[in-house]
Amino acid sequence: MYTGDYMREQFEVLLKGLNIDLTQEKYDQFTKYYEILIEWNSKINLTAITEFEDVFIKHFYDSLCLVKGIELSNQSLLDVGSGAGFPSIPLKIIYENLDVTIIDSLNKRINFLKILTKELNIEAELIHGRAEEHKNKNHYDLVTARAVSNLQVLSEICVPFVKKGGYFISLKGSKYSDELEHSKNAIKTLGGELKKVIEYDIEGIGRSLIIIDKVKETNNKYPRIYGKIKSNPL
Repeated sequence: MYTGDYMREQFEVLLKGLNIDLTQEKYDQFTKYYEILIEWNSKINLTAITEFEDVFIKHFYDSLCLVKGIELSNQSLLDVGSGAGFPSIPLKIIYENLDVTIIDSLNKRINFLKILTKELNIEAELIHGRAEEHKNKNHYDLVTARAVSNLQVLSEICVPFVKKGGYFISLKGSKYSDELEHSKNAIKTLGGELKKVIEYDIEGIGRSLIIIDKVKETNNKYPRIYGKIKSNPL
């Protein structure tokens, strides 16, 4: 297992590759994030990845890799099905001016995030509920989802909440091609357009950012209830 000092050096090098400068204060926040995550993981299932270095690289760094595709400043960001806070909490730690909203269907995860954000001294709006029932359609600059669902289903859940000119960003693995092909109609129907796909790898594991540009507002009949989205995807 890496020592804290060694991990800090490795994390700092990785973040420099993203043009992010890691201060001691930020590193301490990530370390506290790890400690709280592991403590709560014994109570509720938040992550199967628990080793110190693995969490830093496969969760924290992977979340921050979103900046490979989008420049972040003071945008509004909705994170759908965030679970343990990925990617939005690592992004908020680094980009303090992000206006972060997290929605998750499991109240236990929201309770964890309430404790986490308080302990890290960061602000985020935390909503317990199903994303497709959220009211703020055509509202956010960015909507993110990491390892939540099939892209065809995910598009209807997420794209409606992106404002025109904003982006839906799905963080996926390397095997996204079929999902993307099957999602073309949904993306178009919902007012989106594929901007680009960015491929990268983390310790030999393929990752991707699927970036959807919101070119027109979504019709008010979307998103449908989850049962219809799942049983009859666009």
